[in-house]
Amino acid sequence: MRDQKNNTKKLIFTVTNDLNYDQRMIRICSSLQRAGFDVLLVGRKRKTSIQLQPQPFTQKRLSLFFEKGKAFYIEYNLRLLFYLLFKKFDLVCAIDLDTIVPCYLTSLLKRKKRVYDAHELFCEMKEIVSRPKIYSFWKRIEKHTVPHFQKGYTVNKPIRDIFERTYGVNYEVIMNVPFYIKTADQNPEGFIIYQGAVNEGRSFETLIPAFQWINYPLHIFGEGNFIDECHSLIKKYNVQDKVLLKGKVLPADLSSITPKALFGITLFENNGLNNYYSLSNRFFDYIQAGIPQLGVKYPAYQDINKEFEVALLIEDLSPTSIASAINELATNNALRMKLKENCLKAKEVYNWKNEEIKLVAFYQKVFQN
Repeated sequence: MRDQKNNTKKLIFTVTNDLNYDQRMIRICSSLQRAGFDVLLVGRKRKTSIQLQPQPFTQKRLSLFFEKGKAFYIEYNLRLLFYLLFKKFDLVCAIDLDTIVPCYLTSLLKRKKRVYDAHELFCEMKEIVSRPKIYSFWKRIEKHTVPHFQKGYTVNKPIRDIFERTYGVNYEVIMNVPFYIKTADQNPEGFIIYQGAVNEGRSFETLIPAFQWINYPLHIFGEGNFIDECHSLIKKYNVQDKVLLKGKVLPADLSSITPKALFGITLFENNGLNNYYSLSNRFFDYIQAGIPQLGVKYPAYQDINKEFEVALLIEDLSPTSIASAINELATNNALRMKLKENCLKAKEVYNWKNEEIKLVAFYQKVFQN
């Protein structure tokens, strides 16, 4: 796949998270680096950040005074702006809306190419759409920047169609699927897994209470803006021995943990278009790990489940309904084995091999034009 003519093309990707745990960006940047581009991924450094893990591409974490809230976003965007102003690049790619302003401004000033990677409908996330002033702020940024990013891609067709209708941009679809993982068949260890961001809108308000009626432990791997509330909910419903917050785990370690689970959890509240049209990382991570999952009946998940039945999908996200579905999946061995066998078929289709080809072709085409 390596193309020597791309060697001089410097690509910078910008995110607001800690680089060690961003499996999606590790895949994207690794693929482009192997294809001959010179790739730099820029993120944040927390006070608790561990040493950067080696990657085939260059990494940079910006140190900040503020860890969260408005002050964090203002400081990070200012630091990123000045960092990009004094950094040479041929193309800058904003990952979601929270880094788009520095990318837009520096690409204009330097007259360089720019790309928007719309991993989600940022303004439709629960933590945005449920706060009118914050929603209005980010929506104004979206309206004033996205139309100027004529080149971009997103994770599924419904989100692409929304961007096309709203802003007249014709983005590519590059699905967020993991590398193919050859997993050995093993007996599950009796726990249920949730992996990924512990953020608002992931149904923790009803998932955690459900474990009052479940006799299997839930291991939550990740952190996010809802972690404090999770601690409170666990204590409130007295499920300390059932719901275990494991914190962040490096992707390489997580890939050996996930296949040992009975099944995974992929739930989203229907409180914004982002969740309704979501196609989350963990959905495909569970497929690659060869484990079934409990999911929700939203369009993208239903489409894949019609092709390969890999999940038990529910509509009602009340605690009792979640508990009933989890107990069904945990005790119905025949159902679980059927879903597991379908995962083994689906993982042959939904892996990074095909999406990597589309990704590299996209960036090569950007420079050809």
